[in-house]
Amino acid sequence: MKWRTAPNPIGENDGAVLLRRIRFCVAVVIVGLVLSGISAFPLEWQLDVAVKLTGTEGPVGSWLERARVAVVETNARHPIIFYGTDWLAFGHFAIAVLFFGAWIDPVKNQWLFLGGLIVCALVIPFALIAGGVRGIPLGHRLVDCSFGVLGAVPMWLGLGWTRRLGAGGY
Repeated sequence: MKWRTAPNPIGENDGAVLLRRIRFCVAVVIVGLVLSGISAFPLEWQLDVAVKLTGTEGPVGSWLERARVAVVETNARHPIIFYGTDWLAFGHFAIAVLFFGAWIDPVKNQWLFLGGLIVCALVIPFALIAGGVRGIPLGHRLVDCSFGVLGAVPMWLGLGWTRRLGAGGY
């Protein structure tokens, strides 16, 4: 007896549908990288807003105020230090540009998804270790770890759909 699969009403077996899904994943990654890069610039403003929203009481508020004071004082005395965050932003933008390769030809550039998955996995130990060395509270380090976990979702989906598209399994 030969087994037959039921037809899929949403067209999951269609290569064009897979390509749209892959491109959606790529768009999520690119937008996330660009927004993350942009957030490296207005550090003083972001901390001012965060402190106004939380106040300075309690563990979160006092830590945010401590970070705000450190950024304000460092920027006033040694603005050159923030040239490093400018390059951090540039790195995010550069990686976002690379992902256009996965938009254009996802099968040929599926290595971007695999590399992205590896980087997302490395976010977790990096945030936990480097954050501990720098005195970042555990709660904030866990928020940073969540970016690795959340970033892995479009990478995983994009890689799986790209492999199906490349194998003609649609």
